[in-house]
Amino acid sequence: MITMKIDLINPYVVKIMVAAREGDSIRAISQRIQLSYGWTYKWVQDLAKAGVFRSTKAKIYVNEENEFYQKTIAFITDVLAKDVSFYYDVLTLFGIKYCFTKTDAVFMWTKGGYNIARYKEFYPIFIKVKKEDKKIFENYCKKLRLNTQKKNIFYNVAYADKIEASYTDSMPVDSLNETIQFMEQNRYNFEPALEMIKEMYKKKIKVKYKEAVTNV
Repeated sequence: MITMKIDLINPYVVKIMVAAREGDSIRAISQRIQLSYGWTYKWVQDLAKAGVFRSTKAKIYVNEENEFYQKTIAFITDVLAKDVSFYYDVLTLFGIKYCFTKTDAVFMWTKGGYNIARYKEFYPIFIKVKKEDKKIFENYCKKLRLNTQKKNIFYNVAYADKIEASYTDSMPVDSLNETIQFMEQNRYNFEPALEMIKEMYKKKIKVKYKEAVTNV
């Protein structure tokens, strides 16, 4: 039994345990973790043998009292969930419609070149989540103890009826034009970023930042 549980410790199993929710299908999990159905099926069955899941022909159910499950989730919440990058990466496992917005859209369109007013003790991650996915999103945050309160690393969430995401570096994000509009409405904070966007994407944007710096 101990050997079997050691053999279960790998990134795919961790992703499955994070992604799985009550009444899930193996196919749905495989799509969320981006692993083939065959391998997902194999690891789910191994987890079922270890008592983590109870499976029927069509669905699986999580045994939250299982020791291996509890310790794995505890490791995730105690270690991984204190890392900013985890807050970004884990969203793909939720199976929800979302995109990054506001300051995060700026950060992503500038390829990480512009970040403002964020530090370890106060690091909001700005996202939009489709309203119909609100309960799913909140359940995952509760399961993984992901912060939605305004302290430390936290999700700053806006729920929307409709989400039309663009993609930059495979990340769902507000469109470039929408992001530019946000920056123009907040020029005091985003003038340097507007200059970056103008040069990177050949956009016709009036910026004064470079001239101001040159004349100092």
